[in-house]
Amino acid sequence: SSNAAAVTPSDTLDLPFASKRLWIGGTGGNVKVNLVGGTTVIYTGVPAGSYLIIRASRVYATLTTATSIVAEY
Repeated sequence: SSNAAAVTPSDTLDLPFASKRLWIGGTGGNVKVNLVGGTTVIYTGVPAGSYLIIRASRVYATLTTATSIVAEY
């Protein structure tokens, strides 16, 4: 990845750039996202210290319980 930014989950705002992957750096848990293709999905039980290799355009506040998420793009 060329750049990275901390994610502030939001139910109304997209990420500034679509991610290449998301790093779950704090507490593991659920991550609800919009994918760039338009699908909304909830990844459940994502462990801390892992990557979601996904092109996400939004990380939702509602139903996202994982913390310290970083988007790499």
